[in-house]
Amino acid sequence: MDILFVASELAPMVKVGGLADVVASLSKALRLLGHKVTIALPRYPAIEAGGVMVARRLTPLTLTTGGERIEVTVFDGRLGSGVELVLLDAPGLFDRPGVYGNEDGEEFEDNGRRFGVFSLAVAELVRQRALAGTPFDVVHAHDWPAAMVPYLLREREDEGRPATVLTIHDLAHQGTFPRDVLRTLGLGDEHFHPERLEFYGKASFLKGGILAADAITTVSGTYAREIQTPELGERLEGVLATRGKAIGEIVGIVNGIDYAVYNPMTDPAIVARYDAEDTSNKGRCKSALLAEVGLSVDPDRPLIVSVGRVAAQKGSDLLATALPKILKSDVNVVIAGTGDRPLVTKLEAAVAKAPERARYLGGVSEPVLRRLFAAADIVVIPSRYEPCGLVQLYAQRYGALPVAARTGGLVDTIVDCDAALETGTGFLYDKPTATHLVGAVQRALAAMTSPRWPALRRRVMRLDLGWDRPARRYVHVYRSIGTRRPVA
Repeated sequence: MDILFVASELAPMVKVGGLADVVASLSKALRLLGHKVTIALPRYPAIEAGGVMVARRLTPLTLTTGGERIEVTVFDGRLGSGVELVLLDAPGLFDRPGVYGNEDGEEFEDNGRRFGVFSLAVAELVRQRALAGTPFDVVHAHDWPAAMVPYLLREREDEGRPATVLTIHDLAHQGTFPRDVLRTLGLGDEHFHPERLEFYGKASFLKGGILAADAITTVSGTYAREIQTPELGERLEGVLATRGKAIGEIVGIVNGIDYAVYNPMTDPAIVARYDAEDTSNKGRCKSALLAEVGLSVDPDRPLIVSVGRVAAQKGSDLLATALPKILKSDVNVVIAGTGDRPLVTKLEAAVAKAPERARYLGGVSEPVLRRLFAAADIVVIPSRYEPCGLVQLYAQRYGALPVAARTGGLVDTIVDCDAALETGTGFLYDKPTATHLVGAVQRALAAMTSPRWPALRRRVMRLDLGWDRPARRYVHVYRSIGTRRPVA
């Protein structure tokens, strides 16, 4: 099949969250299965700064948006994975630092125009490919920045329109903008209606994609069910439930990880390699990391790590509240991540009370992130909700046991350990509170004293966490919706 991914992030050059990793690694996995994959992205400065070579097409895409004609320049490139890259350069929209906003977390005021023009350009690119006799079989849009592409393609009803898939990575981010964004999209006022794009007085990009896509997927089976409930439906639960019935179901496919990057057997970022059959060098990795962050080197002291965006959704406040009780045990704690400034301040204050055994690192590079996983005994994931999550998968791959709330994809990727440690791949707790978090950490610390701990570590490291099976499930989705012409 000839597949077009439409996305706003791509690891490692343009990364805000897990979406970037999924786009990079899933496209690579589909390529390895024999499919042709192209990723359409805005032309961010970071992409070419990251070493990707691109060539400019002579003929730009001419769009009519907001009553004006603009030209979008197209650049072609190729990733090392063999995945093709199409960068769309719209004047003044993406030639700035930041993907969705500035370093202070404030979103760009023109995001509606930025991603509206991007969506128009992708739809025009798809149309031109069809006219040239080489249409895409499937257009796979990822999250709200790309969600209007299926809607625009449906509205045009062009000859050779490909099948469309929308993957919801996090329903909380919906891309809602004032009504006048419709002009940017070249759409009339008739689209500002509850049965179309209108959503509580604004226009919702994500709602448009939900209404128009031939198939809707999300990143875990549990989350697919959760988003159709009032608790986690973000006011779109009714739309999702109705649309799910119309298309058969909303499909949950758990994310994978790229073993070429996250693999303690080959990782060049860690001081010593190890695998499930011989984890002895994990102790060396711990010692090296403790020295790197300025903590006393004691390989026998449990190391608890927490990494990720600092936000209420990620439970950063719960971790800050729980830290004093966690540090009453003889443990080291290292926290990495940036985000909400008040929550960062709370974490810094909690860590400052035990400077000899705790560190808050702020934002870290990808190599440091992998060194943290290689060093950790326990990785804490205190998210209030989690569509899928990648942190627990990285932790398991590196032989660290995840501690997480019983929600979303965390339920689908972590089996709670029994008391004897004969089954399980981590430690789950029921309610998103600091008290329940502390209790689960204490269970994990008690498990470390068991003679079965080494066997537990080997078990999680042997899990199949790669992309092959998830990628095949996506192919099944693509084939199930079909296209308007036979596919390979």
